[in-house]
Amino acid sequence: MDRVSTRVILSCAAIGVGGGLFAAGAGYLAGLIAVIAPVLYGVTIGTHFLPSAVGLALLRRPGTAVLTGLIAGLVASAFAPQWLLRYLGTGLLVGVLLELPFLLTRYRKWSAWLYYLAAGGSGVVLGVAVFVALGAEYYAPAVWAVALPLYVLSPVVFTWLGRLIAAALERAGVARSSRQRTG
Repeated sequence: MDRVSTRVILSCAAIGVGGGLFAAGAGYLAGLIAVIAPVLYGVTIGTHFLPSAVGLALLRRPGTAVLTGLIAGLVASAFAPQWLLRYLGTGLLVGVLLELPFLLTRYRKWSAWLYYLAAGGSGVVLGVAVFVALGAEYYAPAVWAVALPLYVLSPVVFTWLGRLIAAALERAGVARSSRQRTG
């Protein structure tokens, strides 16, 4: 891999700042949903995928999802310092999970289905973790029948939105010289 340019790092930072502002607002909304309708909490999980998905889809370089997610977590925690570890951990975890299929292809394939595979697989991992952490026996099967699909679908939807934003930014010429050339 060539050296990472300052342009790529600054692009990750700009996307991360925008994503962090979005994540801060989404974090407070998630808290409200957790109190009012906890079965719908899975919808909010996908918000953490947005900055990393934009960074990865726009720049198509190794590490951009992780760096963008980390910066988004830092920015979001400035508005909600009580969730510092949550935002940082989630930003890193989401970045790693989104990049995993691309790492397995050695960052040579950038097919759309890899993004959705990563997002859906991440949703399954997060949904199962919540299922175990909250104690499946404490909730009716109907609750889990609604909640678990939301954990899977939400990351896919926000990854799709991230890819749409990245495509719009690319059309505007934002990533023209910072993207890795793909044959």
